[in-house]
Amino acid sequence: MPAPVPSTQPWPTTYSPGGMVCSVDHLASSAGAEVLAAGGSAVDAAVAASAVLAVTTPHMCGMGGDLFALVHHRSGPPEVLDASGRAGSGADPQRLRAEGHQAMPFRGDVRAATVPGCVDGWCALLERHGRLGRAAVLAPARRLAEDGFPASPMLAFMLHALDGVEGCDELAGVRPDVGARVLRPDLARMLAAVADGGRAAFYEGEFGRSLVEVGGGEYAPADLAAPAARWRDPLGARVWGHDVWTVPPTSQGYLTLLSALVVERLAGDDLPPVDDAAWAHLLVEASRLAAADRPAVLHDGADGAALLDEARVAAAVAGFDPDRRWPGGAPVREGGTIHLCAVDREGTGVSLIQSNASGFGCHVAVPGTGILLHNRGIGFSLEEGHPAEYGPGRVPPHTLAPALVTRPDGTLRAVLGTMGGDSQPQVVLQLLARLLAGGEEPGAALDAPRAVVASGSAQGFDTWTDPRQLVRLEGHAPDGWAGGLEARGHEVEVVGADPAGFGHAHVIEVRPDGVRAGASDVRAMTGAAVAAP
Repeated sequence: MPAPVPSTQPWPTTYSPGGMVCSVDHLASSAGAEVLAAGGSAVDAAVAASAVLAVTTPHMCGMGGDLFALVHHRSGPPEVLDASGRAGSGADPQRLRAEGHQAMPFRGDVRAATVPGCVDGWCALLERHGRLGRAAVLAPARRLAEDGFPASPMLAFMLHALDGVEGCDELAGVRPDVGARVLRPDLARMLAAVADGGRAAFYEGEFGRSLVEVGGGEYAPADLAAPAARWRDPLGARVWGHDVWTVPPTSQGYLTLLSALVVERLAGDDLPPVDDAAWAHLLVEASRLAAADRPAVLHDGADGAALLDEARVAAAVAGFDPDRRWPGGAPVREGGTIHLCAVDREGTGVSLIQSNASGFGCHVAVPGTGILLHNRGIGFSLEEGHPAEYGPGRVPPHTLAPALVTRPDGTLRAVLGTMGGDSQPQVVLQLLARLLAGGEEPGAALDAPRAVVASGSAQGFDTWTDPRQLVRLEGHAPDGWAGGLEARGHEVEVVGADPAGFGHAHVIEVRPDGVRAGASDVRAMTGAAVAAP
């Protein structure tokens, strides 16, 4: 598969006096811009882009996954839309333990899938903040599904993973060349159902009936009748003179805030130079210290504010040594997720994240629909009595961690986020440090090298408990990072090319003069920041 080559020129920042959409696929960004040009809101544009990504990037997200969004439409804190699904009423942890499982099945087992919340999320967002209606917003995605779209390099490379997966006739066995046309008529029919009949036509229609059948007792019709989407208060913290907001638990977004508080407490605005290993060490260690007890404290009953209290910040700060690696445990790695962001002419901003969890999710298809189910249920524990134990109606801990930044007066400064599994808070932290403390342009901040704490696991979702921890560095990292980190006790792996292992991030800033400055990650290969009127 082609891999992005580190740029010799700074990655460009796109500027617009009006709206803008950034995503992992230029087709999705263009669809969002099309909706903005038609008079749609930033929420309309974000949902339009999200729906296109469900068509063109099934290896990362889809209608069988979950969704979170932050929406800033007036001065002050943003609104949070949590569209993460619950385990079905047939969820039985004892049965899994009796079968010999010590952790949730990763692939090939429908029990790794909670009821998908993505479509509920689209409908709830449009109902509260949309202007154009479902049919107009979903029209670009339906058009691409019906008429076809060019296969991206990543999709062409990944489709072999569906060999042997039953029920996904649109994609299994398909081997398109890069740029070849791919058709998805079954998914087009599902999009049409949502456009015409909303959530009921989807969850209680063909998809819902097929999901109950595929589940074999895991789900009941009542599980699908209850909407997954709920509006919640955001979780926030003031760092570097700004308020940074994220989704409360079960999202791991609190780790972004906690690690940023640790960095600011240790260095204030005077961070080490970005080409110094001390910069990488500071941010890596803040991420590790913040995440040390994540498996024990993140669950659907967690109190987000308590996870950011002063005692926890102080304890993490006390664990930092500028000269040595902290000996405790830590985070990371890639997954099947997309982040996108949108800002409209009126200044409404959206930071949206949509996910399958890992690649094509649990590799279970809902026959005849073109939809593959996510495996976000891998966040559950099978330890009896654990606060995140798998069970009926439970919501698993989520890696999804979008972010939004406001100024002290409550106006919007930025929307940002990334894919990347457990590395998401680390990548967002590095972007915040560059944007807020370092004053870098969005393009430069996205192009800059990243340091990601990783485990030795091939799956990359069990690194909170994996005893092996190493720091993966991108090949264009400053010369001194590797040696400086090794001297501080880190095990370092310099990676020449890894298109997914360091996140696909996107940023749109709203400047005081109203100009939008945005960029899409070069690592995504096909992403784009598209301006709109």
